[in-house]
Amino acid sequence: MTQLTSAKKGIITDEMKTVAKKEGKSENFILNSVKNGTIAIPKNINHNIKASGIGKGLKTKVNATVGTSTDIVNFDEEELKAQIAIDNGADCLMELSIGGDLDEIRRRILKMSPLPVGSVPVYQAAIESIRNQGSAIYMDEDSMFKTIEKQAKDGIDFMAIHCSVNIETLARLKKQGRKTGLVSRGGAFISSWIVENERENPLYKNFDYILEIAKEYDVVMSMANAMRAGSIADSTDRAQVQELIVLGELVDRAREAGVQTMIEGPGHIPLNEIPANVTIQKKLCRDAPFYMLGPLVCDIAPGYDHIVSSIGAAASAKAGADFICYVTPAEHLALPSPQDVKDGVIATRIGAYVGDMAKGVHNGEKDLIMANARKNLDWEAQYDAAMCPEDARAKRDERPPEDSDTCTMCGDFCAIKIVNEWLDRAEPDFFDDMHNANSEKN
Repeated sequence: MTQLTSAKKGIITDEMKTVAKKEGKSENFILNSVKNGTIAIPKNINHNIKASGIGKGLKTKVNATVGTSTDIVNFDEEELKAQIAIDNGADCLMELSIGGDLDEIRRRILKMSPLPVGSVPVYQAAIESIRNQGSAIYMDEDSMFKTIEKQAKDGIDFMAIHCSVNIETLARLKKQGRKTGLVSRGGAFISSWIVENERENPLYKNFDYILEIAKEYDVVMSMANAMRAGSIADSTDRAQVQELIVLGELVDRAREAGVQTMIEGPGHIPLNEIPANVTIQKKLCRDAPFYMLGPLVCDIAPGYDHIVSSIGAAASAKAGADFICYVTPAEHLALPSPQDVKDGVIATRIGAYVGDMAKGVHNGEKDLIMANARKNLDWEAQYDAAMCPEDARAKRDERPPEDSDTCTMCGDFCAIKIVNEWLDRAEPDFFDDMHNANSEKN
């Protein structure tokens, strides 16, 4: 049984118990949320991991992508990047390789990861068609489904399936026009296949068959957002909304079949449009967990897009998004390096944390611990309270102060130290007495 079919029967699975404990929620809350489709638990029956929950009422989760390109194929480095993402607090990984032996790298990441791992099966189907026949337009329909089944059998926990790129959504895209067109790689593969073969997308036409595979292995369907904007100029347009309507209908079918779902969301979107996007998605897709890709709230900061995305992640989490795919400093420029992966994970975690505070998932309890540590000039306690303790310690140690109580920003003139020595020494009624004395003099 899947998590969803178990929930419909009132069965609290071990995975639901694990999520409840991690999130500080009741087991019945998790059970009912999985039953209603507002929480998904990505946990393939063939992947031995500790379950995580994604959805309404839970902490916003962070996804990190790894994978080779056609220019750089280094499996050891991709494993290193995956480990760096794990060590720095990512909640999930996605393996998105398009270069080298795609089965080998996927299986290596699955084997070493204690986190849920996602994939985009159409990448492999398209790449193998390109290698064997020269173009993705020659993809065989059966190969698409065999790839999905193979990856599910390997243990992939959630899959981005490009089932909403169909004749209707492509017609809408062409009719309206765009500055940056269609920027989804999977969407590009499928759309080229549709145009060349003059047939409907097999992943849409045979969606029920995909659901059979997903149900067998309890794979969460991460419904791909192929019509997402690739620039601020194209955000929240008709093609994106048209695709969302299709996705909402597919979510209904998946739930009926006992398959868990998530919905992927925009990539480039201005800050002021984020709440509306979350509201529309939640409304059309019956509160399915929302997976934001970034998002990037401006287009002009290549090299610093992890900062842009952190701002978008905070606004998205506040508005109700449940899952954020990180963006690294290398976005739009290069395959991420190990350091890029670390920077991307941390920036996105910060954004998710800020958004969760704003929507009341937590009340800044950790921030209070940090505030007390700073007030006490307790540096060890500050490191313990930090999101990245080793980085905080290393930064201070780079330029150590003469006075161990302070840092080199203020040195001898540390405001907290001065206040601790003078203001805090004063009795509570000191200022009242001084005020009265001055009043009598006047």
